Amino acid sequence: MEGDLIKIHKWLLPLSWLYGAVVSIRNELFELGVLKSRSFDVPVISVGNITVGGSGKTPHVEYLVNLLKDIAQVAVLSRGYKRKSKGYVLADLDTPMTEIGDEPFQMKHKFPNVHVAVDKNRCTGIDRLTTDEATNNTDVVLLDDAFQHRYVKPGINILLVDYHRLIIYDKLLPAGRLREPLSGKHRADIIIITKCPKELSPINYRVLSKAMEPYPFQELFFTTLEYCDLKPIFEEEALQKEIKLQEIQNYNILLLTGIALPKQLELDIRKFSKNKHLDILAYPDHHSFKKKDIAEINKRFAEIPEPKIVITTEKDMARLICLEGIDEAVRKNIYTLPIKVKFMLEQQEKFNEKILSYVQKNSRNSILAKSKNAVKPKDSHHSRNRVRTISFRNH
Repeated sequence: MEGDLIKIHKWLLPLSWLYGAVVSIRNELFELGVLKSRSFDVPVISVGNITVGGSGKTPHVEYLVNLLKDIAQVAVLSRGYKRKSKGYVLADLDTPMTEIGDEPFQMKHKFPNVHVAVDKNRCTGIDRLTTDEATNNTDVVLLDDAFQHRYVKPGINILLVDYHRLIIYDKLLPAGRLREPLSGKHRADIIIITKCPKELSPINYRVLSKAMEPYPFQELFFTTLEYCDLKPIFEEEALQKEIKLQEIQNYNILLLTGIALPKQLELDIRKFSKNKHLDILAYPDHHSFKKKDIAEINKRFAEIPEPKIVITTEKDMARLICLEGIDEAVRKNIYTLPIKVKFMLEQQEKFNEKILSYVQKNSRNSILAKSKNAVKPKDSHHSRNRVRTISFRNH
């Protein structure tokens, strides 16, 4: 049920009140214009949340990339969490993961023709993307995890809310996981409740819609995550090119994660595996794997009975693929589980048209702005039943 992964540390509530006061003062300074937000002459779409941890930002950004990349030059700008570089970095296919972070690395290798850059200062990042010779053809900028970065005023602000961690039931840091008070959701143009169960009933939609209390100017959408067939990390060494989702039940599994909320993934894998042996090896979000971690992975995999595989996430793959010391047996049997976003209640066409219309009307690209077909990308989403698929391209 909704909110089932929320844990409140009540003894920390006094610190949450202090934290909330500081954040509220900062937000009020922006509302009063003491702190300034900048608008840009290029369409800017922000995707973020007001909670710490995963709410599905990366797959939703990838959905937008897939939607826009055939009609516009897309650029994705991220902070580059836990990267070892500083300032602005424009990624290419040879840029190490350590220089840009795992999620931008994943994004660049999925979409080689998309500009992917990192900069803690999003205003500087947008300026560089739109003026530097290598990227000044940018038609639209997607901001990854920038809901709290208020120095940028996006044209569309998308707030993601995890179904299993609804913000209406959560508390501020450090007692809960909220980055700012619940009132911050008023800045969103679009609210998406993510990771919804596929069997959600009509009455659940109505209850959730009422509980979220969106403002009249806000549109509320519901999405779920769908798993795709497993892809090998080391394709040249893999025993199989891919493993069908329904074939997971034929293997004993080591589930290897370094993500914010591995519990839901574990529950889903258990459903697929049909009570086969499942060993869990979970590390913190964005974990940097060390030699001792690789040794533990090798050891745990060796202890699992045959037939066996390692399943990990696409984000973890970005950090694992460059590591040394992984046993040959693991390299041959380690697979990622790609995910894709699916809109529910036949809302996909409505969402797509809103995004495409905004980009077309606000583009500085005269051809794109004048094109009558600009709102219909290649492989267009005419059919309401057609789902935009996100698949991982081989390295």
